[in-house]
Amino acid sequence: MLAGFQVVWRNLQTFQPSNLQTKREIMPTITRFEEIEVWQTARELTKLIYSLTDEGEFSRDFGLRDQIRRAAVSVMSNIAEGFESQTQQQFVKYLAIAKASAGEVRSQLYVSCDMNYLTEEQFARAFQLAEKSSRQIARFISYLESHPQSRQIREELAEYEV
Repeated sequence: MLAGFQVVWRNLQTFQPSNLQTKREIMPTITRFEEIEVWQTARELTKLIYSLTDEGEFSRDFGLRDQIRRAAVSVMSNIAEGFESQTQQQFVKYLAIAKASAGEVRSQLYVSCDMNYLTEEQFARAFQLAEKSSRQIARFISYLESHPQSRQIREELAEYEV
């Protein structure tokens, strides 16, 4: 069991969307939230926030440290939870929550910078990822809203016994 997990984990760590089609081609069917580009960006943001908050004075400001970590985790978690939800409308709602959490991360980065917990370079990198997440989520929401039936629950593979 552990060996199987390690293979899946290794694949997730190295997953790159390079095999996905361009926007002008037909959008590929996404079958797992790990395939969503914005989830991957949010994951990168979360890893960066955790590493930045493990250092120096930031690591001892428990309130801010924990809040910015929760906000970063919220971005990727709401994307995943929304993807696993029952309807496209629910998915869009979760994406909006994820976008709000990305804004929360940006706001907390300003506090972190004002408290001199981050260098300008660290702030810029984290802010860029949070902003990129927000833009990607906004575009994803726009796409889903302009294609209202692009994501429906399909039961064709479900087997029922009576």
